[in-house]
Amino acid sequence: MQSDQTTALDGLPKPRRFLAIAAISAGTALTIMDGGVANVALPTIARDLGVDSSAVVTVVTVYQLILAMALLPFSGLGDRIGLKRMYQYGQLVFTVATLLCFFAKSLPFLLVVRAAQALGAAAALSVSSALIRSIYPAKQLGRGLGINSVVVSSSAALAPTLGGLVLAVAPWPWVFASAVPFAILSLILGRALPDPSPRSEPFDVLGAVMCAAMIGLVIGGSETALHGDSPVVSAAIVLTGVAIGWVFVRRERGETKPILPIDLLARPVLALSAIGAFTAFIAQMTLLLSTPFRLTQAYGFSAAEVGAAIAPWPLANMVVAPLSGWLSDRYPAGLLGGIGMAVSIAALLLLAFMPADPSYFAIAWRMALCGSGFGMFMAPNARLIMGSAPRERAAAAGGLISTVRLVGQTTGATVVAALLAIGVGAGTTPPLVAAGMALIAGLCSVSRLRPSIRNPPIDETRDVQPAAQAR
Repeated sequence: MQSDQTTALDGLPKPRRFLAIAAISAGTALTIMDGGVANVALPTIARDLGVDSSAVVTVVTVYQLILAMALLPFSGLGDRIGLKRMYQYGQLVFTVATLLCFFAKSLPFLLVVRAAQALGAAAALSVSSALIRSIYPAKQLGRGLGINSVVVSSSAALAPTLGGLVLAVAPWPWVFASAVPFAILSLILGRALPDPSPRSEPFDVLGAVMCAAMIGLVIGGSETALHGDSPVVSAAIVLTGVAIGWVFVRRERGETKPILPIDLLARPVLALSAIGAFTAFIAQMTLLLSTPFRLTQAYGFSAAEVGAAIAPWPLANMVVAPLSGWLSDRYPAGLLGGIGMAVSIAALLLLAFMPADPSYFAIAWRMALCGSGFGMFMAPNARLIMGSAPRERAAAAGGLISTVRLVGQTTGATVVAALLAIGVGAGTTPPLVAAGMALIAGLCSVSRLRPSIRNPPIDETRDVQPAAQAR
């Protein structure tokens, strides 16, 4: 087996590299699918457990909230106990928690199980990007992240269909169990994963708790503002999270390797990449969640027709993401991301101002164009974040990518809920809001083309787009 030093420089040898890629892909698929596969089962779960529809939604929100809270703390813990060990522990916890779904006879027990699933998923996702960086040679990092983007988008697209198929032939616990084969496959193939040496530094438990509390209170308070009965209580929850965050950030400034990677965000190229990713995910989720309401309420589409109209988005993304990842190993991410967001903005404007009675084709090609633009942006952006971080901070950079994605998606869902609440969520407003977010992402992307930002000091990075440095 190769030494850690050789692996860090050259990636894993073949065929071990392919086994490791399969392990990461299976693990990513199960965590992404489990986040969305439950949606279609909510009415069935509510009926079988005898709870209200409003209460059963917590099956999804608890999973998302715990996942967001745990990603950054687990990325820091992964550095201490070992990335491979953290990843496989997460898969094991997820698998055991999923099997416990079969014993859920009440909503509180199911919520505890979902929280355990989210902890397992967070442990795996928090270090997956860092493992990808060790699997691939530096010159192929963009290709690897592009493949991972395909796994994420295709898993998210497959989840509702898989959930519906399982419910048609089996009770609802099997919806959650449908992800177990991916976990078992990932655990078996996980022997091929790289195993960078863990660090012996103590883990900052207080910092981890403060980080989780900050994210949980801000996101949870925002959710209760839309679905709760007391705006004052919701505002108090959010403000408490902000106050904890202020103390936490001040405390993290004194840490050499902080859990919240403010040391990485202090670098302009990483800060712009993180802001761009955040606004891009808001734009993406705003459109994808609002479109079904628009198609059904404004154009009279059936549920099946809505699914078919949205399907070109992930299909186009699956084609473009690996291509853009491959290109990001050769061309600046700022250029690729700027082009991608320009395409997405054009597509979003075309979706906002569709004809009064659009055909399926008129919607489908617009969705495909939009998916292509976001696919061109995401993989190069992730590649730049990972490549711009020092190797000893790879887990923190990977945790940052996953956290930004999840918080951006959650923010997008909150935006859609707010737009629906004020009566403009099923019209042209959501795609226009999404276009505004995409514009911010595009500006962040092209800003990275400035020489002072695009070419960071050599002591700050080793893998940032080798081909781009000479441009």
